[in-house]
Amino acid sequence: MNSPLADRLRPKIISEVAGQKHLLSEGKVLRRIIDSGELPNLIFYGPSGVGKTTVANIIAENCGKKLYYLNATTASTADIKEIINSIGTIESMGGILLYLDEIQYFNKKQQQILLSYIENGDITLIASTTENPYFYVYNAILSRSTVFEFKTLSSADIFTVLERAIGILSAEKGKAIKISDEAVRKIATAAAGDVRRSLNMLELCVLTADVTEDIAVSNETIEEILASNSVRYDREGDEHYDIISAYQKSMRGSDPDAAIYYLGRLLAAGDLPSACRRLLVCANEDVGLAYPQIIPIVKAAVDTAMMVGLPEARLPLANAVILVANSPKSVSAHDAINAAMADIERGIGGDIPRQLQNKHFDGEDAKVKGQNYKYPHSFPGHYVNQQYLPDNIKNKKYYNYGDNKTEQKFKEYWDAIKKNK
Repeated sequence: MNSPLADRLRPKIISEVAGQKHLLSEGKVLRRIIDSGELPNLIFYGPSGVGKTTVANIIAENCGKKLYYLNATTASTADIKEIINSIGTIESMGGILLYLDEIQYFNKKQQQILLSYIENGDITLIASTTENPYFYVYNAILSRSTVFEFKTLSSADIFTVLERAIGILSAEKGKAIKISDEAVRKIATAAAGDVRRSLNMLELCVLTADVTEDIAVSNETIEEILASNSVRYDREGDEHYDIISAYQKSMRGSDPDAAIYYLGRLLAAGDLPSACRRLLVCANEDVGLAYPQIIPIVKAAVDTAMMVGLPEARLPLANAVILVANSPKSVSAHDAINAAMADIERGIGGDIPRQLQNKHFDGEDAKVKGQNYKYPHSFPGHYVNQQYLPDNIKNKKYYNYGDNKTEQKFKEYWDAIKKNK
């Protein structure tokens, strides 16, 4: 009775798990893996309260291996070595299953310690994370694991769980719980896909309800508890990415009202670093050369915000966000660097032209002697025509002038200079 309602209600079999039909329905890949009894290394990725730990626990209970549980937020290298030392012991004869929660908190070295044991099969890993594993999990572990993404639950899924929870609470307390379906739906909606959060709110409603012959949960109680849980923002999961995505896209889309709203969502959750980082990115990526002076302005606003902290940080950030939203936009620099890097990743390029190399002596086999570099400042207009790109891409065009006033001025200037050469 002292454990949280979410733990008391935790499903014991797959068919009881709410949602995740794309993973757990009959015939789906993860369901087939679970039913086969052959357990590969798995990584579960998704927001909090959607069933990652529950599914991992069910798998662990039925795999026949010695189960170890670590939470990466508190576990140390010594904890990993203790598990490794148990390999080959009598109690681990059936193999070892390590359930590693919040794997993103393990650094690269800690993940590497596990790697060789995962690779040779001494340890089977089930890891869960609220962060995108392709950003936070060591690539060698990723390549030896199968990643499954858990989705936010629908309010209908959560409603079903809440109905079951009401029955359990009623049995525990020996009294009927009177709460309307409308109130339960409000809780399910307010939980925004997080089962654990919905159960915590329901339990709080019951604990603070009027108790006579029955436990009557009033609408006033519901509204008060929902109001105190109104800020839905999980800094460790997809909600984080959804809000900062909406934040930047609103600035990019030149909608200051939406941009300032999403800034408020970030700041209400205390996520000052994300608000600042994404603002800096947007100034460079989306405004860019259309108004290049904005970059130091935004940097100054971010520095001020970080110096004064919340709640005052909202003021310089609000100024900068509205400025970015209202500024002209250009992605010419963004497109140029992406195109260049795409060629580099495909191996397109070649030797640096001789005149640009950082050497001044030619070997006997050199076809052309001398560096032959032309110093632009020695020529009128500080420009001279010479080859800068490697031979096989010497005519490649990466940068195209944007149609904004600033870049068109640049173009006009350089067209005039270069046409005279």
